[in-house]
Amino acid sequence: MRLKLTAIILAGVSQIVGCASSQKPGDIPYPAFIQVDELQDTSVATMPGVRATPFSGNVRTNTFGSQIDIPPGWSGTTGVAPDKSVEIFVLAGKLRLSGYSLDTGGYAYLPAGKQDYRLRTSAGAQVIYFLDEPDPKAFIRSPIIKESTYDWHYAIDGVHVILLRHDGGNGSRSWLRKVTVGASEPWESSSADREGYLVSGDYTTSECVAGKAVTGTYRPGGYFRRPASALSGGPEANAISESVWFFREGANASVSYRDECPPAD
Repeated sequence: MRLKLTAIILAGVSQIVGCASSQKPGDIPYPAFIQVDELQDTSVATMPGVRATPFSGNVRTNTFGSQIDIPPGWSGTTGVAPDKSVEIFVLAGKLRLSGYSLDTGGYAYLPAGKQDYRLRTSAGAQVIYFLDEPDPKAFIRSPIIKESTYDWHYAIDGVHVILLRHDGGNGSRSWLRKVTVGASEPWESSSADREGYLVSGDYTTSECVAGKAVTGTYRPGGYFRRPASALSGGPEANAISESVWFFREGANASVSYRDECPPAD
């Protein structure tokens, strides 16, 4: 089952329902309630000795998102082709990225067309790693590198955010969202596709599917990819413990809120 699920994700097929143990009954027509540690890992051809667990991707364009485990004492490169951009967030450990030191919580965005940066680690590291096609509308042409933890900014009661990247050209962005225990979140939708990876904590939420709320709980390493306009959150949304999410969107987006999961048409 793990091999089959990984193959489905990499093929870009949206029907991934009923395979993750944390998902409650109900069909969700997009990847949700995926736990990365339940998927099959594989070796990385461009980074010998490194293991990767892909959780999203498209085999035709060779773009993907993966959780990558880098062993102690490893030295190599980011493994990036010049026609791709790479985005890295350090989940655990410490990395040297050329002349920079990325601690746990460190972040790097390397736009397409830049050199393949050197990577090394003494004690090992675990990262999430995204390889993307270049976008001609993008304005960002220089690397963005944040070596360690940053200041949180208030969003709404119980929710704080850190903006990691925002491109003024195509509107793409990446950010962290921290949710404290007891914070309430309404039904929410974005006008752009959104990816989320749970960095820490345990978080219960719902997906509004065909007029019904499908509720489940994410553990660290939980992943979703919601299409534009998909509704999530609702009265069951709750941080069981303080939770930190890594989010990405690929285009300018507006966010809207609803009081309920509306009935199916």
